Amino acid sequence: MNWDQGVNQFKNYLRLERSLSDNSVEAYIHDVVKLKQFVELSNLQVGPLQIEPVHIQDFLEYIHELGMTPHSQARIISGIKAFYKYLLFDDLLDKDPTVLIEGPRLGRKLPDTLSYHEIVRLLDAIDHSTPEGQRNRAMLEVLYSSGLRVSELVDLRLTNVYEDIGFLRVIGKGNKERLVPVGKDALKYIKIYTEDVRIHLTIQEGNQNYVFLNRRGRKLTRVMIFTIIKNLAKAAGIEKNVSPHTFRHSFATHLIEGGADLRAVQEMLGHESITTTEIYTHLDRDYLRQVIQEFHPRS
Repeated sequence: MNWDQGVNQFKNYLRLERSLSDNSVEAYIHDVVKLKQFVELSNLQVGPLQIEPVHIQDFLEYIHELGMTPHSQARIISGIKAFYKYLLFDDLLDKDPTVLIEGPRLGRKLPDTLSYHEIVRLLDAIDHSTPEGQRNRAMLEVLYSSGLRVSELVDLRLTNVYEDIGFLRVIGKGNKERLVPVGKDALKYIKIYTEDVRIHLTIQEGNQNYVFLNRRGRKLTRVMIFTIIKNLAKAAGIEKNVSPHTFRHSFATHLIEGGADLRAVQEMLGHESITTTEIYTHLDRDYLRQVIQEFHPRS
């Protein structure tokens, strides 16, 4: 087996047997290709089945010297480990060369959040006199109301908006579906957009069921939504690094600050593990620390 054969077989496995999204598949493949490129640059005459632990160690030193962040290094290691687990699973290998490989130690980075007043400032910066402004208001209301990932927002279908019960059916990571509640304001702006703006668009074939469309009648891209939010943050005078994910972080943090159950927030966000959701408790802990300092007699 050469590298191209190994990569293609791994890609088919991820798509067909793991049912991963295209974005996830490409991320895994990107990591394995990095190892392949290192082998070629080093003039190592080895295919994927001949890789030894020493080769992996040399590769890790190489990406470290390139200046990659610990998080980027850890992601690449994770992808390569998944590749070799697949080769073992498919009985193409007897021994995993990555089994003793450890990634760099990572600190837990707290996500950026917007305060509620900053959310309002950003929404107020939208020009509602334009069709795009009415669409953007609906999109941002949905992001903040339901904590969707940007990929989930662009893939949101009209048939998955259940206005009568106040829920959205969302297709998340790994094509897993979940129901998430959506607020009355978000539903109101979705209705305004669909009835006053979207109805006048010439919708391209295959895009009829997507909620949010560009002016040419095609579903929006993730890059477009990033750009829209960056421009609105600038217009609102918000200097934080604001992205679609900032709305998701803010949604979760504000819920937990308000006393929401962690398991409920985990379900709404579509997190596999509760430990992923626990990162959003940081503001609540800061508040508790402040209460102790201000009111406890022994603080």
